[in-house]
Amino acid sequence: MNRPFDKAQDRRLALVVDDEPDIRELLELTLGRMGIDSHAAESIAQAHILLGKHTFDLCLTDMRLPDGNGIDLVEYIQKNHASLPVAVITAHGSMELAISALKAGAFDFVSKPVDLHVLRNLVSAALKLSEQSSQAYPVRERRSRHILLGESSAMQTIRATIAKLARSQAPVYISGESGTGKELIAHLIHDKGPRADAPFVPVNCGAIPEHLMESEFFGHKKGSFTGAAGDKDGLFQAAHGGTLFFDEVADLPLHMQVKLLRAIQEKAVRPVGAQKETPIDVRILCATHKNLAALVKDGAFREDLYYRLNVIELHAPSLRERREDIPLLAEHILEKLTRQAGAGNEAPMLSRQALQTLQGYSFPGNVRELENILERAVTLCEGNIIQEADLHLPQNTAEKAVPAVPASGALEPYLDTLEKNAIMKALEQTRYNKTAAAKLLGITFRALRYRLKKLGME
Repeated sequence: MNRPFDKAQDRRLALVVDDEPDIRELLELTLGRMGIDSHAAESIAQAHILLGKHTFDLCLTDMRLPDGNGIDLVEYIQKNHASLPVAVITAHGSMELAISALKAGAFDFVSKPVDLHVLRNLVSAALKLSEQSSQAYPVRERRSRHILLGESSAMQTIRATIAKLARSQAPVYISGESGTGKELIAHLIHDKGPRADAPFVPVNCGAIPEHLMESEFFGHKKGSFTGAAGDKDGLFQAAHGGTLFFDEVADLPLHMQVKLLRAIQEKAVRPVGAQKETPIDVRILCATHKNLAALVKDGAFREDLYYRLNVIELHAPSLRERREDIPLLAEHILEKLTRQAGAGNEAPMLSRQALQTLQGYSFPGNVRELENILERAVTLCEGNIIQEADLHLPQNTAEKAVPAVPASGALEPYLDTLEKNAIMKALEQTRYNKTAAAKLLGITFRALRYRLKKLGME
């Protein structure tokens, strides 16, 4: 276990493992200028001896060593010194090896020739992790408005995995259906890691016009195109030091996939109209509800980018996979809706039959759909008890229910038409101000956006 960090005590200690004297000297000199002492090893065997003699705060290892490779050392450290962050140094362009090291548990990687700016950022982040691990007492949970509710085995596994992934800088691909909380999971990975005090920048890849995408991602220089009245930073620059979350990454056009791949591999971006690249320090997380592997097979998504983003995959379980969490989620949502409504009212309760009905429903829209159903039910229920009839569930989507719609299939389209008409009337009355229309309808702006999308009215 790492020693407690005290600024008044001796300096931090790093283990440098490389058989090239010039590289060892460069690394030790750079670390020394950062106030970090170091011990050097030329082989894995020497590294093992030093690990047995000293307590290190950081390890930097080359991938190619006389008696093995850096991945062997990463695995040894993971097994015997789990709290020690270890980063690997790879040959330029050896992304496959870098990805293998990340999968084995490496904190991060840096490519040769070593960019000292990138190295310093890596070391600073690793030492923050080391400091967190070496606290004499457990660190109090960081306050966050982001809550991952549920006591099912699926959610307990997710929380444990998030805590582990937060200690790494490896890219994470979060898969799962719409409405399962993929952005929430990404935010928690950020919140619990060494980048928590830096920006978390989410971007919906399907919401940016294709012709503006390069400028939005990488920024631009004044005069680089018509309308570029001044220099502008992109999303990568905005997330510098923090985390960049690509939501619906499957919607990226192919030409942007190429540019994104280069930015991730080189840890640098070139703004539109700029002559040189700018180093960037971001952690990449991404998500999509689509089957990314199938898109790779169909040629719609680059295989090399897929493997670079999907270093570690984390599946966000559907609500069908954790039905036992529905009572807790429903209670939380109802309390939240009551707080938003104000007036100090008591939160509505679900009748036993209503709760049973919810637990038998298939929830194609997952937690987001549960929120929508309960928000509607709160406005329809009499008194403070939500009955089964207040839920207005389409019964033909319940897993064991017999389709209740007429043979002609007219009921659901009819209900959709009524809802569309009500929304259109509200939009027309408010001159298409969505915020005002949502208020007029008695629902939240988010619920209105969900319904517009669901009904094809965007």
